[in-house]
Amino acid sequence: MTITEKQQELLDELDLFQDWTERYEYVIGLGKKLAPMDESLHTEDRLIKGCQSQVWLESTTEDGKMRYLADSDSVITKGMIALFVRILDNESPDDVLSADLSFIDKTGLKEHLAPTRANALTLMSAQMRKGALEASQ
Repeated sequence: MTITEKQQELLDELDLFQDWTERYEYVIGLGKKLAPMDESLHTEDRLIKGCQSQVWLESTTEDGKMRYLADSDSVITKGMIALFVRILDNESPDDVLSADLSFIDKTGLKEHLAPTRANALTLMSAQMRKGALEASQ
C-alpha cells in the first residue's frame, strides 16, 4: 500500500465519526496501539523539541525501510504521532522525504487543537523526515 493509499484509508476511517470528540477518541486509541517504546529510549536526543508534551521518536532503517518507534507522556500527543507512524513506518527514506503530509489538515483535528499542539504536528513530521534524510545519505 502506498503512502497516499494509507493516508486515504486513515481519512476514510476518520470520516466514520460524526464529531471531533469521536475522532479524538479514535486517535487516542491509535496511540494506545503503538508498539511499546522501551523507557531506555526516552533520551534527550530522541525528544522532539518544541512540543508541549514530551514526545520521543526513534528512527531506524531495516531492509532499506524506515522504522519508527514513538512515545509521549500525553495520550492525545501519542495518538497524533501514531498517525504519522502509521503512514510513514516501513516506507523507503525517499518515499518519506517526498510524501505529501497535508493529509493531516484533512483530518479536521488541527482546528480543535491548541496552537502549541497543532505546531507539534509540524515538528513531528519534520523529525520523521530528518530521520529519513539521515538514512538516505
